[in-house]
Amino acid sequence: MAAEAGDLDEVKLEQVLGQLVVDMGAAMNGALVLIGVDLGLWRALDDAGPMDSSALAEATGIRERYIREWLAAQAASGYLTYDAHEETFTLPPEQAMAFARDDSPVYMAGGYHLIGSVFKDLPKITERIGKGEGFGWHEHDRELFSGTEQFFRPGYRANLVESWLPALDGVVDKLSAGATVADVGCGHGVSTTLIAQAFPNSRVHGFDYHDASIERARELATEQGAENNTDFSVASASDYPGSGYDLICYFDCLHDMGDPVGALRHARETLSDDGSVMLVEPFANDSLAENLNPVGRMYYAASTVLCTPSSLDQPVALGLGAQAGEQRLGEVAAAAGFSSFRRVSETPFNLVLEARH
Repeated sequence: MAAEAGDLDEVKLEQVLGQLVVDMGAAMNGALVLIGVDLGLWRALDDAGPMDSSALAEATGIRERYIREWLAAQAASGYLTYDAHEETFTLPPEQAMAFARDDSPVYMAGGYHLIGSVFKDLPKITERIGKGEGFGWHEHDRELFSGTEQFFRPGYRANLVESWLPALDGVVDKLSAGATVADVGCGHGVSTTLIAQAFPNSRVHGFDYHDASIERARELATEQGAENNTDFSVASASDYPGSGYDLICYFDCLHDMGDPVGALRHARETLSDDGSVMLVEPFANDSLAENLNPVGRMYYAASTVLCTPSSLDQPVALGLGAQAGEQRLGEVAAAAGFSSFRRVSETPFNLVLEARH
């Protein structure tokens, strides 16, 4: 039975409404974050220090009236500080790391492109969810693919070569001497290129079923000077070519696959006897209750509209989800035939796991 108005806890109601106001403001301001990126507003603030709206308008060539509103919205969001006496706005260095400096290990602004792509595809995603059907990765607006590249690149740059690969059993020595690597579900090949750059004696093969992503991966490898020891092919996780790989990697993609057990089974079949499989997956604890936090909130939301629909669009359609956690992923690896499975590293956003024969 629905509660009568007189039965409502007014304090709890105010808390709910307050959270809704916060969330609606965050959702609306996401568009402004991207506007700031695309028009160079964050970078201009980072370069100049305290500025008023007129100074920022002059520096960027944007009409001052727009700048005034944009600055106010960012100050209200806590992304800029405001000096009421001087009427100036400042981008603190901590916020600059997240919004203005795309080479920062914590640059997050690119992730808003992921959110933008969801809203572009929302009518189609809603229709598929309503029918219980999947929605393939390849069907999304192209902004999703560039947003994925931008969102994951900082974390991979900061952690992959320095901490994740050294945590694997003997892998760095193999890579230094010259190893054969498969990067499965490579997307735009950020991870592929980073490994190739760090270990020029190794050969790194990037595989993805999405042909447009493979085209971008080839471009990125050339831009980064890694074209000599990389190659990219359109192939699925269950039929990519080759054998005797010393390292097979899955970067934030295994949970998107319809048949992750089949994918890992193919990896086991194409892995060398003493090779390693590295799984980089979204950070999650093993129970729902432990994941009811800001990181879990973000990943459950992404899983609902991106990851799970992708899996449900494919054969088997396991729907592992972006918050599977170490225990569930270990069960998948065991079902694929791996006898050794362990966590080797983690960040606030990722689990790093190793599977071996």
